[in-house]
Amino acid sequence: MNLSAIYSHKNGKEIITEKFDKELQEIVEVIEAVDAKKCFNKISKEKTMTGRTLYSPRCLNKLFKEEFIKRGWITKRVYCEYSREYYQNEYTPLSFAKNAYREMDFIKNKVGVEVQFGKYAFMVYNVSAKMTIFKNLGFIDVGVEIVPVLEFQKQMSTGVSYFEQVVWDLKQRGVADIDIPVLILGVGVKGKQSKLTMY
Repeated sequence: MNLSAIYSHKNGKEIITEKFDKELQEIVEVIEAVDAKKCFNKISKEKTMTGRTLYSPRCLNKLFKEEFIKRGWITKRVYCEYSREYYQNEYTPLSFAKNAYREMDFIKNKVGVEVQFGKYAFMVYNVSAKMTIFKNLGFIDVGVEIVPVLEFQKQMSTGVSYFEQVVWDLKQRGVADIDIPVLILGVGVKGKQSKLTMY
């Protein structure tokens, strides 16, 4: 795969390249090491593209995980203790969430990475909420979100998020005080490799 597009949120580019350059170089190595052709094997059952061969998000996630683990990155899971204190007296839930958790795909040296080939809402949540939560818990200082660019996303199932969406949302939303520095990396399977010097 290649690094096709780069967007810096809350000075993510400057902070990550200055303080976490080694980790960033490893992230780019991971992207380059993933052979997306191995994942061009999903036969669509959707009405609008029945029988068409698509890239499998599950397969892509598996390949990314293998490459990150090779380089010493870990998955971090934080279990949630949900409170009942906000329920009204007349309402008592019959059951309550057990073993609920939040998980960051990969962490190394205070850099958190999310690889998102899933639904759009998860991509926005990663940058706007999850990364802030993991920062507040002391696990990360900066974040990197890896998502497909639109041209690549068109070769996946409908509903998969893409780079152009999250960039538009973040630009329209603006930067909040609680946001952390994040680098959004758009990945693809065609074209020349973007270099970090092109920031």
